[in-house]
Amino acid sequence: MVGRYVTVQELMDTVHRDRAYWGSGGGVTLGGGEPLAQPEFTLALLKELHDAYVHTAMETCANVPWARLEKALQYLDWIFVDIKHMDPEKHKQETGVTNELILKNIERIAALGESPRIIPRMPVVPGYNDSDNNVLAVAKFLGKIGKSEVNLLPFHRLGVSKYEQLGLDYVYKDTQPLSVERMNQIRKLFEQERISCYVGSDTPF
Repeated sequence: MVGRYVTVQELMDTVHRDRAYWGSGGGVTLGGGEPLAQPEFTLALLKELHDAYVHTAMETCANVPWARLEKALQYLDWIFVDIKHMDPEKHKQETGVTNELILKNIERIAALGESPRIIPRMPVVPGYNDSDNNVLAVAKFLGKIGKSEVNLLPFHRLGVSKYEQLGLDYVYKDTQPLSVERMNQIRKLFEQERISCYVGSDTPF
């Protein structure tokens, strides 16, 4: 186990100390794990950042009650949400939960308009969610809710060592990342549905 307990004020002290080094495009992103697994702390921190005019972003799986997510949205500029699979059962097969709540929350955020900016992401896992049918289903869902961009996250195996430390079997340890050619094919499938597609870190944000 690693890590330490901190207060909101301790984190804000670090923010104020480092803020001058960020440049004009800087801000704070809450990642995870899942920030909304600790909703009270996350909300308190986001409010302090918002009140200090710090640009805020959050990465979330969105598999949380809407009331909890909605409270965070008022303090966020951007929110990154993964769409891992459009089929509820296939989603449950690899994540342990179905996708109904996640997709409904994404739809609710999108209905709010441009603030916060929702950036859908699709972790592309070979043999799991990289079929043309699933890619097009994601694209059509985004079009239906009025969103026109997606960030593809290429598969990697950086989590292998963490699983080993926990004595867990990493089922994707022998899975190879998709080729550049296949990633480009997936990008073109999104683009034919009029969805702007950014691969990996090649994004405008």
